Amino acid sequence: MNLISRIRVASLGLTVPLLNFPKPFTFVGPDASLSLVREIIGFGVKRVMVITDGQLLQLGIVNPLIELMENTNVQVEVFSEIEPDPGYELVLKGVQRLKDFKPDAVLAVGGGSSIDGAKAILLSHANDCHPSRLRGIWLYSLPRKGCLPFFAIPTTAGTGAEATIAAVVSDKAAQIKYAIIDPKTVPAMVALDPKLMVSLPPFITAPTGMDALTHAVEAYISTISTTETDELARMSAASIMRNLIIAYTDGQNLEARERMAVAACMAGLAFTRAGVGYIHAIAHQLGALYHVPHGLANAIVMPYVLEFSKPNCAHRLAELARISDIGENGASDAELADAFIARIRKLNAEMEIPESIKELKREDFDKIIDRAFAEAHGTYAVPRYMTRDDAMVLLEKLLP
Repeated sequence: MNLISRIRVASLGLTVPLLNFPKPFTFVGPDASLSLVREIIGFGVKRVMVITDGQLLQLGIVNPLIELMENTNVQVEVFSEIEPDPGYELVLKGVQRLKDFKPDAVLAVGGGSSIDGAKAILLSHANDCHPSRLRGIWLYSLPRKGCLPFFAIPTTAGTGAEATIAAVVSDKAAQIKYAIIDPKTVPAMVALDPKLMVSLPPFITAPTGMDALTHAVEAYISTISTTETDELARMSAASIMRNLIIAYTDGQNLEARERMAVAACMAGLAFTRAGVGYIHAIAHQLGALYHVPHGLANAIVMPYVLEFSKPNCAHRLAELARISDIGENGASDAELADAFIARIRKLNAEMEIPESIKELKREDFDKIIDRAFAEAHGTYAVPRYMTRDDAMVLLEKLLP
């Protein structure tokens, strides 16, 4: 990695602790979503645009929220066209709906795609620009205008998008995912309602939960982590290690669902300050090129990247092992780091997450590496930097 990239990461490390990133007021527990909506109504809001996906609408998950608003004379417009990895066209369509309806506030209900899509729509609308102009970190761009009042209700315990300063948007034509990073995208209030998550099937619970674990782990091994992000990441990782398999095997377990929702939110708070790493940089390319769901890609890539990173962060991985009751008492940091990575592999296996990417093609390696390095270098404070040969070896391991 060149010197400029190193300096850029170092500058982030000096700058981020000085910034007072917003944190959403958070309702937690069964029916927390209804409590949030009652507060929105109490603000005197008269027109709300709900941004969600069509499946949640069909399943009736969003309906009680809409009915509560409409029964109190709040006009509701539903934009339910959100799809996985929202792209430019979808964002621009949402911006036009926003302009036409002229809401007082926006409520995003759904997984990471719904919340990220809402963020991109809001920021593009506020700044009257194409979403491509918002690419990257706000620190390195022209000043951006603030958004309409924004609220979010996640229906998965994974992305932590309800608490982060980032939104991921896709350039479908170029097959590239990129991040919009700006504190103005953080919702004012959010609700973590386990009742909205009990219907998630195991094949969704598993990768979304591993997505949250990836956030916690990458934030903890980041070289620009802080005392605050470390505490959030430790608590998040320990909770996920204990509760994800329970939520996976017993989806109706409200306690496990709630703990996973809180852990995902804490991980979001951690990585929005400490950043992520190569797991995300590589996973984003797998999603853009092959449409591999983001959480699944993270889950598959995570053990391989941690094995590579281990020489420079074994002590950190060992600390996560200790707080998660993984490994033998008195074991060395290296042994505990190995035990932590082994537990991740075991968790993947128990939840039927594969060890490879079936869509991966060797002829795409150069493209994946170029794009992953362009995303990570100068942006992510990884503990150990990859060479091109290192990345080639890692991708070989991901082949089916």
